[in-house]
Amino acid sequence: MAYLLMFITLLHLITLAMLFVATMEKSWWVWDSMENSDLWYNCRFDNSTETWLCSSTKETDWLQAVQVLMVLSVVFSSVSFLVFLGQLFTMSKGGLFYFTGLCQVFAGLTAFSAALIYTLHVTEILPDSKQLSSGRFGYCFILAWLCVPLLLCSGIIYIHLRKKE
Repeated sequence: MAYLLMFITLLHLITLAMLFVATMEKSWWVWDSMENSDLWYNCRFDNSTETWLCSSTKETDWLQAVQVLMVLSVVFSSVSFLVFLGQLFTMSKGGLFYFTGLCQVFAGLTAFSAALIYTLHVTEILPDSKQLSSGRFGYCFILAWLCVPLLLCSGIIYIHLRKKE
């Protein structure tokens, strides 16, 4: 049982870190090593000053939906972890971690919705940017998709996890 608790805690922390990086880092769409875009900024590398120059992204309805859903996913996963720690020390023997599991499942569903919206509406999200055909999805986008099954699996594990002495 102790190994299962360590595994689920480690899985939760890893997915929470991945979600946070996917939400905050600057690589949802990459044109080359000199220009990229994320949920908050469009950035390009200036060779003369050797710095990244970033400007706020143009707010579209689809981009705002992705931003809100990714932030909600981080919030749900954080709340889930805090509730899990609280339940771990206060719940009576034989109790189930339903609320923790449901929060994780909701985090997975919101991350899924955000990544799906970004996938389907990238042309509307980045309308005034360079040619989309010369770009590709960045590692933060891939991290968001990787978080989805991990969050859903950990949510299901939490729902079936029973506290033992």
